[in-house]
Amino acid sequence: MNVQFPRIFRPFFGKTIWRKTPSEKVIYLTFDDGPVPEVTPQVLDILDQYNWKATFFCVGENVQKYPELYNEILQRGHKTGNHSFNHLKGFNHTTGEYVDNVNKASEYIDSKLFRPPYGRITKQQINALKDNYQIIMWDLITYDYDNKLSAEQVFGNVKRNLRKGSIVVFHDSVKAKGNVLTVLPKAIEFWQEKGYRFGAL
Repeated sequence: MNVQFPRIFRPFFGKTIWRKTPSEKVIYLTFDDGPVPEVTPQVLDILDQYNWKATFFCVGENVQKYPELYNEILQRGHKTGNHSFNHLKGFNHTTGEYVDNVNKASEYIDSKLFRPPYGRITKQQINALKDNYQIIMWDLITYDYDNKLSAEQVFGNVKRNLRKGSIVVFHDSVKAKGNVLTVLPKAIEFWQEKGYRFGAL
């Protein structure tokens, strides 16, 4: 399982951000696919408990359904990003369709940060979006959404791949609920024990 996108391919994605401040002991904690009432409030409570801040890449359709939950993310001091309106896989859509969907999400999500769902985005789509959005990828994906993985295995992904400046992806989704709520506190405690702090994208 490759929790880090192969670095050899990263240059082909052009102006996208995979990792920040590699010389500093900073973790850029992010969450994809919310907000949903079954998981997001509990994630927010865990983050409050440790006084950690994160960036939530929200699906526009979910923000449309749960605007009060989106506002709560902001009120608790976190940042948000655009994750398209319908969680589109870029490879399956024309550039025009994809950009329209991202822009539709921006009607509900006040952010210039964008993360492509699944990391599946074409060069043409990147070029069409890069002037209006900062495209954020990741340095470490936890695979918390994979029901074949136990919480210990997900935590193992976090521990084995610790490095400075990592952009780390968890998910505040129903599919990831069991793993993310179990692993997130352990991950934050692990990072703190190793002398890491959170950073804002």
